[in-house]
Amino acid sequence: MSEAQAVDPAMLPVDIRDVSKKFAARQALDGIRLTMQPGESLGLLGPNGAGKSTLIRAIAGLRRPDSGEIRVFGHPAGGAQAKACLGYVPQELALYPILSPRENLLAFGRYQGLRGAALEAAVERGLRWTGLEERRNDKSGSLSGGMRRRLNMAAGAIHDPRLFLLDEPTVGVDPQSRERIYDMIGEMRQQGVSLIYTSHYMEEVERLCDRIAIIDHGRIIASGTRQELVSQTVGERQMLQMDCGAPLPPPLQERLAPWSAMVEGQCVRVAVEKPADDMRALLDLFHAHQVPVRNLNLSSPTLESVFLHLTGKELRE
Repeated sequence: MSEAQAVDPAMLPVDIRDVSKKFAARQALDGIRLTMQPGESLGLLGPNGAGKSTLIRAIAGLRRPDSGEIRVFGHPAGGAQAKACLGYVPQELALYPILSPRENLLAFGRYQGLRGAALEAAVERGLRWTGLEERRNDKSGSLSGGMRRRLNMAAGAIHDPRLFLLDEPTVGVDPQSRERIYDMIGEMRQQGVSLIYTSHYMEEVERLCDRIAIIDHGRIIASGTRQELVSQTVGERQMLQMDCGAPLPPPLQERLAPWSAMVEGQCVRVAVEKPADDMRALLDLFHAHQVPVRNLNLSSPTLESVFLHLTGKELRE
């Protein structure tokens, strides 16, 4: 990225250059190039199997690329200096269910080299951050799914990392716990921690991330802010959906061809630039062909529409 060229490479949270990784016949990563700015929150979106988790694990040093280079604050990924700079929260819970939240945090703190007063302070900070102070001595296996997710985050951040990798941290949690996780992430952002965040929830990425990278078939196919991605792909046109009360006859479908309309049964979707004028013209056209329109819905471009445009898939596919 051009804006990253003026930054000292040792200040870049992540600098990925031409990284590829293959598993048997499957190309998981294919020439990935990606750079993050200090303090940036980057959302990583892609269909299932697109390469998101493989890329996250490679940054964390848990997957060695076949080719290319990954640096974390100037250090080779997987090395001791890089690992000391980052925290990682995997999709799967990485906790000891028979230990209490406090005991889990003590254990993970020791894994990160913390001892004595520094370790005790980190554990107390983690319990406050997660809102689990009153459950500190309960067995972690008895906690709700949302509580365990929050504890999992605290375990990954026990050593106060400068870069935090979160691989779908809200999977299976209730709305209240999800909001608490959002607050926890907000606190980290205020402290200047750089974040990479993967999710199957578009609204999470829009809410939590400064920039979004879309990965498909192991390649970054688009990157930018939400507004930049919309402008580069689907544009500022609004989407008009028309639910009809009868099938569309062939002559009407032919008249809709210049509109590049998408017809699915009795539902028609049209991208419009002048909503009021275009809506009136379309209604007149449907009336002339005696096709009743039962419902109209006008919506602005979304990140979901960008994703569908670029990948041809829904995010959860």
